[in-house]
Amino acid sequence: MPASADFLALLPTHLVLGGIVTGLLLLLPRSRAGVLPLVSSLAWVVAAALSAFWLARAGTSSTPFGGHLAFDAQTYMVQGALLLLAVPVLLMAREEFAEGEFPLLLLCSLYGLALLPAASSALVVFLGLELLAIPSYALIVLAYRRPQAAESALKYLVLSGAASATLLMGFALVYGLTGSLSVTAFAQAVGTDDLLARTAVVLVVAGLFVKGAVWPFHGWAPDAYEGASVPVTAYLATLSKAAVLVVALRLFAGVEVQGSLLHLLAALPLASIVWGNLAAMRQDSLRRMIAYSSIAHAGYLFYAFLGAPDGRGQAVAFYLVVYAASNLLAFAVLPAHDDDATRDRLGTLDGLASRDPLSATLIAVAMLSLAGLPPLPGFTAKFVIFRSVVAAGHTWWAVAGLVGSFLGLFFYLRVIMRMFMGSTDGVRAAAPAAWSARLAGWLCAAATLALTLAPSWVLERL
Repeated sequence: MPASADFLALLPTHLVLGGIVTGLLLLLPRSRAGVLPLVSSLAWVVAAALSAFWLARAGTSSTPFGGHLAFDAQTYMVQGALLLLAVPVLLMAREEFAEGEFPLLLLCSLYGLALLPAASSALVVFLGLELLAIPSYALIVLAYRRPQAAESALKYLVLSGAASATLLMGFALVYGLTGSLSVTAFAQAVGTDDLLARTAVVLVVAGLFVKGAVWPFHGWAPDAYEGASVPVTAYLATLSKAAVLVVALRLFAGVEVQGSLLHLLAALPLASIVWGNLAAMRQDSLRRMIAYSSIAHAGYLFYAFLGAPDGRGQAVAFYLVVYAASNLLAFAVLPAHDDDATRDRLGTLDGLASRDPLSATLIAVAMLSLAGLPPLPGFTAKFVIFRSVVAAGHTWWAVAGLVGSFLGLFFYLRVIMRMFMGSTDGVRAAAPAAWSARLAGWLCAAATLALTLAPSWVLERL
């Protein structure tokens, strides 16, 4: 393939890389660069996302680097959507990280994320996940607004490292069995009854479950989310989780899950749904509540693999976009506060509707969408996944998942009740979110509205 064709195929990732280089150059001078690194990062990310959508519209298809990467229109659409979801994170970061390394570290992580939708070999999968994760450890401790931030980052580092080792061991066994590093080799291992092949599949799935915070491998998520600043928590809860599901889609492409693997991919996600929703009920910290909520949502997402291979990628991609837009909306319009721990308390939201009705309304929309109530897009996303599970003949698993999802109504509605019915006595008035964060909120609200009004249009293009 000509070098020019390879360059064009990798244009979105090259633009992210250009943002990284620009960020380094801006941080080199001794004098402070001000908000220029953040503005520059925004420009590069938007350009990368738009180039991905342009390549998708042009129907570009390519397999550069000897087939280690494979691009098509759907790949570019997913890549563009993920990059576009990073824009609200950067806007939220303006107030807390107006100067510093945050934009650079985020772009380094996004570079790994941008590789994953096109990954066609275990090498690229592992490289992408590590490029994504390593800057995330630094992002957690970057603001250092809480003493436990370092502990949270260390726990994430250790468990994520263990997950990477588990994943790598699984890939090594697959290579030993098939002599190939292609993602299709994993599909061959899934269809083999050999004990070594089953061991390899279980190791790979376990590694993905740890990185995706699926029960019982979820221990790092609540502490990491609580210890990080709001923009970093938003990033971990949305794009970092999306990366794991994108990898799972690449590995299970065309694979119909059966036998003992079906029970594994049904039982643990179901337990994740139930445990995540039950544990979220007891939280007084908003970020810990979102962490346990994300554990439950990881269960919904992995439930999609019980369905038929056709349409699985569409269902997961749509759910990820809806879930990310709702989470980012809630974080973006969260009232500001000098003390990070106080800002994180649910009690700070008491009576918010009387102080800032617009923010309260937008947070309520986000909570209702995450709960999966119609007509919001969260309902459509859950419906698409559970419909595919029922269509594949796993009705009882679908019923169990639906029952578990009802548990989540309690804590989502509790947030809304506190904002609209809670007493403001003893609650220190918090300042509204910064204008850049509110802009991020309006962008996410617009995305949520579009997903509500035209879900089929979005589904057809994913």
